[in-house]
Amino acid sequence: MINMPEWQRCLDAQFGSPKPGQYRAQPEDFWVDEQLDFTPEAYGEHLWLRVEKRNQTTLDVVNTLSRLCGVTPRDIGYSGMKDRIAVTRQWLSVHLPGRDAPPELEQSLNALGITVVEQARHPRKLKRGVHRTNRFVLRLSGEAIENEDFVSRWEALCQHGVPNYFGPQRFGPEGRNLQRAEALLNRGWRKRDDRQGMMLSTARSFLFNELLSARIADGTWSQPLAGDTLMLDGTQSVFRIDASDHTLQARAVELDVHPTGVLWGVGEAGQGDAAGYEARLLEHYPGLCSGLQRSGVKQARRALRMRLLEPQYAREPGAARLSFSLPRGSFATAVLGELMLAN
Repeated sequence: MINMPEWQRCLDAQFGSPKPGQYRAQPEDFWVDEQLDFTPEAYGEHLWLRVEKRNQTTLDVVNTLSRLCGVTPRDIGYSGMKDRIAVTRQWLSVHLPGRDAPPELEQSLNALGITVVEQARHPRKLKRGVHRTNRFVLRLSGEAIENEDFVSRWEALCQHGVPNYFGPQRFGPEGRNLQRAEALLNRGWRKRDDRQGMMLSTARSFLFNELLSARIADGTWSQPLAGDTLMLDGTQSVFRIDASDHTLQARAVELDVHPTGVLWGVGEAGQGDAAGYEARLLEHYPGLCSGLQRSGVKQARRALRMRLLEPQYAREPGAARLSFSLPRGSFATAVLGELMLAN
């Protein structure tokens, strides 16, 4: 069992020490809009609601809709989990076959700080992970933005991409979710102990971040290595390469392809130079790796780098305002970490 100081050392190494500054002084400083690449079809058994919320999690809204509409939480769909301390917009679906929503639904939601922006019917439930991007507008203040290299850091991220870390919120306060995940995997993962798969996700996210940190330290996180699995930008399409060449290197510089890291599970071992980073994970964290394989979760790949889409920067009195879009599953806190690190 890895003790808490060791977990914390690893997390500190992944995320660094931030300069003094604020980015969530109030919910309006952290604005998120979930973007689908399709629209509801205007008919069907499911009522889709695009809502704006403050100081509430997505599951808070799910529970509220369940109570107000007289359905179970399983009858409600959503694509992504959104932050609590933020202003966020996202779609949710409610299964209401053969009946309308309660007439007082919007008024009741408004009284709880949830605004219905638009609504429509659709034949199917909204599934997890179907949104394409999230649009962020962030207001930053404090010492971090006054540093002379702040703007140059931002420009470098726009040009070269951002390390695609899972954000620290994935691991819970002081990394406690990691200890929970390790304990569960050591005794044998069971669905009934981890209904949403959060502990599996926590362990896989930590191992991915460790691999990414190692490749950043070696200067290989943004360039293809022999044996790498590459992901096409803006897609989940991947292909393995036997060797890198000038063409692939140029495509990586242009952010057209990204090296990937393993989301640990059952699957083929890595190959070539890239395989050494996976072997290092197995050497350093055998309990997590073997526990994930025993759980039966299938291996997957995640890009080591993310592109900032439509980035914009504006300076205000005492603050900086950043806006950009990220692919689903990527964390705005990873962008902020690169901008506000002390080193």
